[in-house]
Amino acid sequence: MLRECASKVALNEGRAVHGNLIRNGVVPDSHLWVSLTSFYAKCGRLEFARKVLDETPERDVVSWTALISGFVSEGCGDDAVALYCVMRNEDVRPNEYVLATTLKACSLSLDVELGRQVHAEAVKAGLLTDLFVASGLVDLYAKCKEIELADSVFFSMPERNEVLWNVLLNGYAQLGNGKAVLKLFSLIMMIEKGFLPDEATFLSILSVCSNMGLVEEGKKHFESMSKVYGITPTLEHYACVVNILSRAGQFDEVEAFIKEQKLSTHALIWETVLGACKLHGNLDLGETAARKLFELQPKEDSAYIFLSNIFASKGRWDDVQKIRVLMSEEGIKKEPGCSWVGVDGQVHVFVSQDGSHPKTEQIYAKLQDLKQRLSFSGYIPKTENVLHNISSREKIEHLWHHSERLALGLALISASPGMPIRIFKNLRICEDCHEVMKVISYVTSREIVIRDFKRFHHFKLGSCSCQDSW
Repeated sequence: MLRECASKVALNEGRAVHGNLIRNGVVPDSHLWVSLTSFYAKCGRLEFARKVLDETPERDVVSWTALISGFVSEGCGDDAVALYCVMRNEDVRPNEYVLATTLKACSLSLDVELGRQVHAEAVKAGLLTDLFVASGLVDLYAKCKEIELADSVFFSMPERNEVLWNVLLNGYAQLGNGKAVLKLFSLIMMIEKGFLPDEATFLSILSVCSNMGLVEEGKKHFESMSKVYGITPTLEHYACVVNILSRAGQFDEVEAFIKEQKLSTHALIWETVLGACKLHGNLDLGETAARKLFELQPKEDSAYIFLSNIFASKGRWDDVQKIRVLMSEEGIKKEPGCSWVGVDGQVHVFVSQDGSHPKTEQIYAKLQDLKQRLSFSGYIPKTENVLHNISSREKIEHLWHHSERLALGLALISASPGMPIRIFKNLRICEDCHEVMKVISYVTSREIVIRDFKRFHHFKLGSCSCQDSW
């Protein structure tokens, strides 16, 4: 019954079952303890799941896997990683399931060092050939830009399935290595008998076609989905095609495609169009896309912000103000941007213009130094990203105190020289911060990884893995 409650995320019903067990004096056996832990974890009540595990007399690897999996499902990578370390300190022998789950946690937190330890434990336990473990390793190494290690794990596998191929394809796509994705796809078709690409395969293919501006090739792959492989495109695939066309500035084709495929009722499609309109400065279609999103997602702030950005870039401050008034009338508040970075085992969180950190003075001094260095490199601030009608000088100062730059400043004054810097951001990184990170990666010879809400950005020697398309 607990398993059924967990599958349906029926919290109240499951808690009633747990309560009946306690009232009737039932002493749980090992299977029941695991069921209770798994139930609370799958319902997102991680504090109760941890409490149940703490009360379990004999905690085996199955119990730990249930709890770690719950934290991973909730996006709590750091907590899941910490739990795995506690499990190992209790001398619980890992199996393939807990290793694969922990590798997912490492991917969430970009903890490549612990990932290497899990890799070593997989080798020691003879589990490296397990497809779940191998997929986790390939995914982690690709996301941490350790692509040689990802390749090594992948090509050492005696057997490879569609999932493993797709993980590697997606890894290359996330790194912005479109040529490698297309080459790898061709290689699969030649050497893997019986391999059939699936929905995930084509998401990677269409994504890199968009990033590389390969309009005709993107169209060809999209058409082959249904005509050659019998795959029905999902909304995400349609959005990729819209992105391919709109990024290339082919807005007439975009509108025709949306009409032909009857996509006008889907918010994802208009979000994609709106992003490209900002890129190309297409105000007319941008307004149309925004108005559609106002209808489809009346309480979401993204369309309002995007439209404000477009108006601000054109200097239409009266229209920017109208958007703010409209948001106020609709009770919509812009989600505050925040960034976080790990330093010496602690996570530090910043918001824009933050002055609360104990090392604020040193952070601001470091950013001031970087600003001076970048001024000699040809960097020109994109002040149109500041949605305030203030002076250019004030806009520049505002940009330099965005949350991801503050996180970067702390990392630069704290981390060992040469060590990669990994930053997380809850919103999309702005154009100016994206440009700044590229230049800083060059002038400081630092590799910077930023995971925003949309994708990974690997900045190295003045370029980004997304190829300026995100």
